[in-house]
Amino acid sequence: MSEIRLEHITKQFDDFTALSDVSMNIKDGEFFVLLGPTGAGKTTTLRIIAGLEKQQQGNVYFGGELMNTVPPADRDTAFVFQQYSLYPNMTVYENMAFPLKSPLRSFSKEEIDRRIKSAAEKLKVTHLLERKTARLSGGEMQRVSIGRAIVREPKVFLMDEPLSNLDAKLRESLRVEIKHLQKTQGITTLFVTHDQIEALTMADRLAVLDHGKIVQLGTPEDIYDRPATTFVAQLVGTPRINLFSAIRDNGKLKTKTGNVAFDVPKSLPGDVTVGVRPEDIQLQQGGAFKAKVRLTEPLGVETIVHLQNGDSTLLSIIPGTEQVGVGEEVSFDIAPNRLHFFDGSGSRIQV
Repeated sequence: MSEIRLEHITKQFDDFTALSDVSMNIKDGEFFVLLGPTGAGKTTTLRIIAGLEKQQQGNVYFGGELMNTVPPADRDTAFVFQQYSLYPNMTVYENMAFPLKSPLRSFSKEEIDRRIKSAAEKLKVTHLLERKTARLSGGEMQRVSIGRAIVREPKVFLMDEPLSNLDAKLRESLRVEIKHLQKTQGITTLFVTHDQIEALTMADRLAVLDHGKIVQLGTPEDIYDRPATTFVAQLVGTPRINLFSAIRDNGKLKTKTGNVAFDVPKSLPGDVTVGVRPEDIQLQQGGAFKAKVRLTEPLGVETIVHLQNGDSTLLSIIPGTEQVGVGEEVSFDIAPNRLHFFDGSGSRIQV
């Protein structure tokens, strides 16, 4: 079993608390993502799971077995780092063979060859096996790094921002390859990223970390459609969510700086923050609200439209390259069932 359970993990570095009472359960065979900004505690969590860091409090379990005192070499994990960590004077084949030639392992030459060729085929680097890694591109080097982890056939993959040094096109292609590989191998995988697109597209479930604490854990759909805080709402989603302050007035909730009012449940407090995703602001003739177009950003498949409504700027998305002119007055509606409400502390209000 490759189920991983963290119970009340706390880790401090001198006066800095990297993790505070972190608990989570990663299912056997799951692709689990840790998402958060720099310094949130993502890499520290991976290193504690791998045994490379020791927590001050809490327990780590693999399949029900307590791992607190188990050394890293005996945890059967494979770590893929942000930096490629390859030996430039070795060939791709030699780099991939290196972890299998450890004194702690006793693989035959035939078994090493089988594992390397199998991994190389999956990662499409068979033609590079005799090439020195110093002559590889960034994408090729990261494939080899992943291959070096795969040949170990571990119970758990730990991946620390493995795509962050690649350009956008390479990130997209490797994102798909890693997800496909994980599903075909069925290996429990923890993947660290600060990129919300990677998190949403790759994760079975994800945990959002901020300042060493889990602020929300769930499926990508949960995180996107029901953000637990304004922090999560702003972290996930491109373009960014629209957030504005609103007050209750004559039975309606009205924005403080704009000209938008909603019929809302009476259970809502009188002073809230309202969130609405750009795709839920729909430009259409005869819409209930008016705005002026400040800016458009055509992206091919869609266009981001910046709307001036009173003193507020709202973002909307329209399909394709549909033309709306800067300065043009437009009308729009907001899907009322897609509104998000947050209290003064930034926590979600359930309605």
